[in-house]
Amino acid sequence: MKKLYIKQKVFSIGEKFTVVDEDQRPRYFVKGSFMKIPKTFRIEDEQGNEVSRITKKVISLLPKFFVEMDGKEAIEISKHLSFLKAKYSISAEDLKVEGNWWDMDFEVSQKGRKVADINKRWISWGDTYEITILNESLEELIISLVIAIDCVKEDEAASASSSSS
Repeated sequence: MKKLYIKQKVFSIGEKFTVVDEDQRPRYFVKGSFMKIPKTFRIEDEQGNEVSRITKKVISLLPKFFVEMDGKEAIEISKHLSFLKAKYSISAEDLKVEGNWWDMDFEVSQKGRKVADINKRWISWGDTYEITILNESLEELIISLVIAIDCVKEDEAASASSSSS
């Protein structure tokens, strides 16, 4: 079992943040494409090697986000038509996301076995997510999934604030 923490700064202009371990050592670095189309996020390990790339599909009726790992699509998050509130579906290599992922309080299972727990921490400046990884062989996929969900949430918040202006 391993615990990792995604800490985002409240005023992060360059859209960069770090994933740290329990001892506050950096494990992954997330770099966003500031003011670039299509919007992408690159996740790198401690040595600077790309772990995954998150991309928002630009030409689509409804938002779609893709996560590529090793040059292959590993996760897709798609918005569906809904009149009352946003509805999304997540498809990822035989992973199932259950719980309130919109509020970052959910678990990830694979073939019926829980492989990770994700919980938002409310005690810090900025958003902090605690990720408990039970199957460490899925660590990079789970980190990519959590960051992709956070990208979807940020995109939804941005479009909601621009449409209410």
